[in-house]
Amino acid sequence: MTSVFGLAPGGRAVPVVPVVVIEDAADAVPLARALVAGGLPLIEVTLRTPAALDAVRAIAAEVPEAVVGAGTVVSAAGVADAVEAGARFLVGPGWTERLLGAMRDSGVPFLPGVSTASEVVALIERGVEDMKFFPAEAAGGVPYLKSLAGPLPRARFCPTGGISPGSAPAYLALPNVGCVGGTWMLPPSALAARDWARVEALARGAAALRGPVSA
Repeated sequence: MTSVFGLAPGGRAVPVVPVVVIEDAADAVPLARALVAGGLPLIEVTLRTPAALDAVRAIAAEVPEAVVGAGTVVSAAGVADAVEAGARFLVGPGWTERLLGAMRDSGVPFLPGVSTASEVVALIERGVEDMKFFPAEAAGGVPYLKSLAGPLPRARFCPTGGISPGSAPAYLALPNVGCVGGTWMLPPSALAARDWARVEALARGAAALRGPVSA
């Protein structure tokens, strides 16, 4: 199965996956187009609002340049609903045996969430090496992930939770980080004003992030 880290067009890696909370499904398409235009084609729509599945459907149908996924997936039913809506990848804040089984059976790439070394080991035992590290900053951040790289080199992470444009480069410089998830390119004021040009500009800045700014 293709890795989430290689889902962007052409199999290229992208440094940041926008984590999107959509309250109005009518905003989904222009928002997705702004993110894609800014260089962020992987879009995680969180299943936190009643509009989320309709937003996934709209993006999947109308923004072919985007690779839309579903986040905050916490149940087998959520997996089924997200894939039916057109989600091309799945992200969970954690995992259970039942949820992991449903993600495996979905046929799309997935990132189960972890925050401890034991959870990482348990997933590796089950053949899963791509994971979400959540909540990244609260769970130990860059120092914690750096400490996992030696004993658990097979695990690769998408840290999400509290990451900013200032902290993202340090994560991206780690050998066990494939990308980061973030919301800073989606400020509430821009979404409320439907200022898609601002979203595009912030996305372009996020897409340009590569490793540490200074040694």
